[in-house]
Amino acid sequence: MINKIEELMKYETAGDPISGLKWTRKTTEKIADELSLLGIRVSRTTVGKILADMDYSLKTNRKSISNGGKPQTKEEKEKRNEQFEYINKMRDKFRKRKNPAISADTKKKELIGNFKNPGTRYKRGHDLTNDHDFLTYALGKAALYGVYDQEKNMGFVSIGMFPRVGKSILSGDTPEFAVESIERWWKHQGSRQYRDSGEILILADAGGSNSHRSHMWKVWLQELLCDKHGIKVTVCHYPPGASKWNPIEHRLFSEISKNWRGTPLTDYETVLNYSLTTKTDTGLKVNAVLVDKNYEKGLSATKENLSRLKIERHETNPQWNYTICPN
Repeated sequence: MINKIEELMKYETAGDPISGLKWTRKTTEKIADELSLLGIRVSRTTVGKILADMDYSLKTNRKSISNGGKPQTKEEKEKRNEQFEYINKMRDKFRKRKNPAISADTKKKELIGNFKNPGTRYKRGHDLTNDHDFLTYALGKAALYGVYDQEKNMGFVSIGMFPRVGKSILSGDTPEFAVESIERWWKHQGSRQYRDSGEILILADAGGSNSHRSHMWKVWLQELLCDKHGIKVTVCHYPPGASKWNPIEHRLFSEISKNWRGTPLTDYETVLNYSLTTKTDTGLKVNAVLVDKNYEKGLSATKENLSRLKIERHETNPQWNYTICPN
């Protein structure tokens, strides 16, 4: 029977060269029907079990081809690869010196209200939610800015409470919010775990509130971390379109999403509680706080702000790598 199934699958099979898993466009029902035409009567359930024994599994499309959203030249690809190697080099350098190397980013903003949340959970009855995810039905949005320390396997999440005002959200995921969140991690956790450290490495995406192009991101780093706490801050940005390689995405944010799957995020306290109770078998621990503050969008750096910047660009990809020192 297995040989017959292999023959039926000959032109319907794709596979993963790394894991060895295979998948097919044919359903178990169709395979069972075709086997019956060959005189082999078997149920679709049995076909499913046989396929599993043959290393087949159900597969979806996977976004795994990283190209930054557009075709890249040979030079751009080389620069991109150089940046990944440089990030690894810097991370190892900081770890050897027992200085913190943190991964930072903002999670996808969550609508707060009685909205459907993907996934399932064990309950006696269904949660009845709104049939449309309109902003006008929401209390507001939750913006989770996270800091993940891969060495300690610990996360810290600042949950921005961005209320709805009329038909819009006035507060935003700004550079000020991002840097305040990192400073909050330093005051709550970092300064205690790295008492003798005067330097931090931040791994961040190339865009968003911690964009490598943002002047205000650097201005707030200078003011809230370097000058206020006397810390030297080195930032290494992942190349554009490479956010999936940022450790915080799959080590922290994905685990938080798993923890609250199937649960409507009806209020900010629900977001906080599910963030705090996120943990894994590998020992992940998460601390989280609610942040009730309005962050004005669209602020620009003044000449005075920029004149106070004590920034040194690195030789390797200087647009993505730089160090800011205390004044």
